[in-house]
Amino acid sequence: MKIIDVPALDQILDGLRSRGYTLLGPTIRDQAIVYDEIASTRNLPVGWKDEQSPGTYRLHRRDDDALFGYVVGPHAWKKFLFPPVQKLFHVTRNGQELRLNRPKPDAERRAFIGVRACEIEALSIQDQVFTGGPFSEPSYLARLRNMFVLAVNCGEPAATCFCTSMGAGPAVKCGFDLALTELIGSDRHEFIAESGSPEGEELLRDVRSREARSDDLRRRRELMDKAAHSMARSVETSDLKELLYRNQESARWDRIAERCLSCANCTMVCPTCFCSTVEDVTDLSGDHAERLRKWDSCFTMDFSYLVGGSVRSSTKARYRQWMTHKLATWQDQFRRIGCVGCGRCITWCPVGIDITEEVAAIRRGETTSAPTGPLEKSHDRYSTGMDE
Repeated sequence: MKIIDVPALDQILDGLRSRGYTLLGPTIRDQAIVYDEIASTRNLPVGWKDEQSPGTYRLHRRDDDALFGYVVGPHAWKKFLFPPVQKLFHVTRNGQELRLNRPKPDAERRAFIGVRACEIEALSIQDQVFTGGPFSEPSYLARLRNMFVLAVNCGEPAATCFCTSMGAGPAVKCGFDLALTELIGSDRHEFIAESGSPEGEELLRDVRSREARSDDLRRRRELMDKAAHSMARSVETSDLKELLYRNQESARWDRIAERCLSCANCTMVCPTCFCSTVEDVTDLSGDHAERLRKWDSCFTMDFSYLVGGSVRSSTKARYRQWMTHKLATWQDQFRRIGCVGCGRCITWCPVGIDITEEVAAIRRGETTSAPTGPLEKSHDRYSTGMDE
């Protein structure tokens, strides 16, 4: 591992840009930290931190000039690999002839700057969704192949974080090209830099650095241990799937529905949700039509609409579907939990519904009744992947 300073980090960013990468990183807009195009470390949220709690997000000034002193904002990196709106094809008519045109694969090279451990885990889950089966999403795969990840270890989790419960943080372990740990003291502002790919090693070799000493590595371990032990929330995952299957008729779902607005905020900010819908649009002349794929949510009434009406017409049914899929049936589909503990769904819920609190409440009030026949049938349907 190497020690670099802020000017060296800027040199790394310049090196990425010279290799044809568009730099995408955290910056401040509309009183929130969002991911957008950046040019240098000056565009990062220097000296800012985010305060998060259920239904609350605020930015405050720090006592130092940390570049990565925040946690996560409303954006997830998935928007650059799985865009909120994507044109699938368009059709033009010339007389009686119809011509189908498909967009060319996205060849833009993108460097993600400041990716946290939980977000790397989320990207891994999205990779499995879009490329892990017998068929791969070609546009997603093209973007994935042109991605560079500069990760940052998380030293100060938010009050809504629970990544340790999901095995997704706070320390970055894999899935990166370069990983940084920011070290700030009275007389230092440096980074421990670790390469995770040949390209990352090459970039690190091109800047001024020194070898990390034992005290640097000790400081890194202390930061990670402190972050892990300061998590304010947790979820017991040992029998989580079975717990939710046994409690499909729990009275807790009714209590949640009394608060839930079905606004879909939790799914829009979630870094792993992948629901989408298809929309066809034509112009007034009738000579041009296009098909768009747009993000959707299992909280919308139309999402589960079949002939005759919506399968999940109540707020209770929609919240139960979301949480059960995220924490239980996702394991049947992908052999892993679909949550990384980033806490966004808690922070950005207007009424502050807390998924960790709801799991704990269901566990406390669990009944001993076994699943019924209809529940087993529903379970089979979930495991086929039809719900998202």
